[in-house]
Amino acid sequence: MSTQVVYPVAAIREIERRCLPDAQPPLMERAGRAAFEDATKLIADRTGPVLIACGPGNNGGDGFVLAFELHRGGREVAVAFAAHPDTLPEDAARAHANFTRAGGTTLRDIPAPPVGGWALVVDALFGIGLRRAIEGHYREWVDTLNAQTSPRLAIDLPSGLDADNGRCLGVCFRATHTSTFIALKPGLLTLDGPDHCGEITVHPIGIDPTAHLPAPGHTLSPALFADHLLPRPCNSHKGSYGDAGVLGGDAGMTGAALLAARAASWLGAGRVYAGLLAPAAPAVDPLYPELMLRAADRLPAELSALAVGPGLGTSKKAAHLLETALQHPIPLVLDADALNLIARHPRLASLTKRRSRANADTILTPHPAEAARLLAISTADVQADRLQAVLELARRYHACAVLKGNGSLLATRDGRWYINTTGHPGMASAGMGDALTGIVLGLLAQGWPTESALMASVHLHGAAADHLAAAGIGPVGLTASEVIAAARRVFNDWLKRTH
Repeated sequence: MSTQVVYPVAAIREIERRCLPDAQPPLMERAGRAAFEDATKLIADRTGPVLIACGPGNNGGDGFVLAFELHRGGREVAVAFAAHPDTLPEDAARAHANFTRAGGTTLRDIPAPPVGGWALVVDALFGIGLRRAIEGHYREWVDTLNAQTSPRLAIDLPSGLDADNGRCLGVCFRATHTSTFIALKPGLLTLDGPDHCGEITVHPIGIDPTAHLPAPGHTLSPALFADHLLPRPCNSHKGSYGDAGVLGGDAGMTGAALLAARAASWLGAGRVYAGLLAPAAPAVDPLYPELMLRAADRLPAELSALAVGPGLGTSKKAAHLLETALQHPIPLVLDADALNLIARHPRLASLTKRRSRANADTILTPHPAEAARLLAISTADVQADRLQAVLELARRYHACAVLKGNGSLLATRDGRWYINTTGHPGMASAGMGDALTGIVLGLLAQGWPTESALMASVHLHGAAADHLAAAGIGPVGLTASEVIAAARRVFNDWLKRTH
């Protein structure tokens, strides 16, 4: 999949504003006809009428354009519309009038489904401007629409979904397909969005958004880091690919550090050291004896990159080791308890922020609860606006950051952001974060630039899980070790395709 631009609602509104004076045909007609293209494909092999639920604003107007096109094409259409036509915005009122002049009629409520069911159910209730929970009869309508077994098409985005952050505002239409216009919106891709959008089709409707506003966000794809997907020269050795270190593995948690170390090795780091805190830590990894295990305070001084956090714990010794690591001028990946210690100790937070002044790059890889601790807010607050949370993490700690979860979000120190679209719910299992940390570490050790290493790792992490699911491994029961092995294969496939 190629990289796609992503715009929040305010930017989409500004693009529309700049296009409106000269837009012929009007943008609403373009949107409704684009939705008609998708609807036509969905009903090609289906009989029965189409149900369209139209709301009181411009999203409803898009629905009336769609209804007009279907009616004109000879398709039976049932349009539910509870508002008064006189209250519609100008363009939506015109679309309503065109539909009724063509012989279309509206119903005040959603009718009972016909024998055999609807050929298609269309949600044209509320668009990208919705910011509060759907209430009253519209809430009942959404529940009724969701209960239909036919394909369900959302126009622009599912009603009840916040277009900027992906929150389901109480009740939310659950689409099997979404026709969205001009560009992707963040809420389609993160948090609750992927559970409600189904298959997304982007219709530019004759607009190049980048000609009006630079894209603030993008989806991740190998195109963003293809310049670093280089074949290895024959004349190379293990020293050519860096020395990676993992610091963590306190008592009962050595597995976390070993998973990260294995991932770094399987992604190509020349040598991998694991510094373990556990007093009874193993001296060798019996499954992967090529890893070099050390006491936590005996890691080599000269490392190419270091990951701190997997199984680290929050003891005084762990805090001391993290403090030392933060003053080491090499790329750092900070995860798990390293993040919890930084949130707990102001000195560690200060050292993290100051690393950029020494040209030492930092990557933060929190899940929502860890992000909440770093930002001194609640986990619910983080999830309520994931994009702003990850941007604030990057800004506050002068770091590249990824906020893990459904539709992981990446942010750079200068305010650019990306959304990942690979992966699936099978990744909700122990050790997946450690695997990601190790993948990032492996690329950093080989000299990848920080931003590219993080983008590639997050995308690869999910792509490896997708590869396994396509082969019948998971999603249920998928393990981090399996993802590490698949990541190596997918990464090598990328190298072959690029060269």
